[in-house]
Amino acid sequence: MQRRQLIIGISGASGAVYGIRLLEVLAARPDVETHLVVSQAARQIIAHETEHTVAQVEALADHTYAPDNLAATIASGSFFGGYGNPPHGVRSQSPAVIGMVVAPCSIKTLSAIANSYAADLMSRAADVALKEGHPLVLVVRETPLHLGHLRLMVNAAEIGAVIFPPVPALYGHPQSVSELVDATVGRVLARVGVENDLYSRWQG
Repeated sequence: MQRRQLIIGISGASGAVYGIRLLEVLAARPDVETHLVVSQAARQIIAHETEHTVAQVEALADHTYAPDNLAATIASGSFFGGYGNPPHGVRSQSPAVIGMVVAPCSIKTLSAIANSYAADLMSRAADVALKEGHPLVLVVRETPLHLGHLRLMVNAAEIGAVIFPPVPALYGHPQSVSELVDATVGRVLARVGVENDLYSRWQG
């Protein structure tokens, strides 16, 4: 069985638990191989918001990369299949690569991606995912939003990113923070084609 590959970025916004839970779920799946980048700011937030160490988080992934390693394999289009630059909205034909999720996505990371400013590995990998026609899901974690934030989201969406704020779906009657997190993670996974039962589907 060919393992599908998913790049996960954890950037420096509140909500590191979203990226960590994503890794925990995928670590139990033999069909998905994970490639992880944790930004420098996210390393501080993981220590502040969670009971995990960065080493424990990185151990959940199959492959990890330093955030400044622009020579990493995920920084190259060949990682995504080497199909060049398909037209906007057309997905690459490489069956092995699912795409990339940034969870949480800080406004700084959103800005870099929206402006194609690939100064670090996370923004570079995101830029490559877009140019190779693969899904890029940005779990933007900020509120309230001023006009500059909204314009960045529009810019990112226009070049192909999926803007996916972690807005809770309350129709599932969640009973804990863990259930709220799982619901968002489940919907993110479904958006990139990984079926799961972490969230309640609306039945009408």
